[in-house]
Amino acid sequence: MRFGIVAIAAVLLLGACSQEDAPSDKVEQAATDIVEAAQGEEPEPPKLAEGPYAPQDECGDLKGADDFREKLAAAVEARDLDGFIALAASDIKLDFGGGAGTEELRARLSAEDSTLWDELDRLVALGCATNSQGGITIPWYFAQDVPGDPGKTMIVTGEQVPVLSPDTGETLKRLSWEAVALADGWHPDAPFQHVTFATKDETIDGYIATPMLRSVIDYRLIASSRNGKWSITSFIAGD
Repeated sequence: MRFGIVAIAAVLLLGACSQEDAPSDKVEQAATDIVEAAQGEEPEPPKLAEGPYAPQDECGDLKGADDFREKLAAAVEARDLDGFIALAASDIKLDFGGGAGTEELRARLSAEDSTLWDELDRLVALGCATNSQGGITIPWYFAQDVPGDPGKTMIVTGEQVPVLSPDTGETLKRLSWEAVALADGWHPDAPFQHVTFATKDETIDGYIATPMLRSVIDYRLIASSRNGKWSITSFIAGD
């Protein structure tokens, strides 16, 4: 470690604490959408934060999708196991090793050491994209073309998140919902992670608070409409 943990830990933690979840609505955007609709223009999908991979909501025009997502959010917030299972397809895919089905999903959500409800909490705040199969993808950024090695690429999940110098702990730059690459792997117990990213002028090497980073291949939820009924067809992480 090239700098003192004590010297910058407070800065990192303050940076993490200052970044709240993206707001659920924006009054100004809503007003703009109403004006554009009245003028016969197609409104832009609502952006829930600023930055290239900030959550957006593209799913409002899909028939039945809003109602499905409301039920999803309510089940997650209430930790309603039966309600959540009812939203899943019977053959829901849960991992790349063959894990599938609602009984397996129930077992995983019910496990004493399960963190899946927490993962779902995070997911429902990360926007919604339409996918090429006519379904929805959560988080929004997973349906986008994010460059880089998926195993190393992380999304900065906040606005104005500081990138700290490896040498001095000073802020080199602030990033808002951008992609960075892990420089030497992921260290889940560390308060910060070593990352690199390119600007138009240079490549920057620094540290970002661990709570403000999320793997581009972390948990995502895919849902589709079958015979008019929306169901979760995949709840999975990895590549």
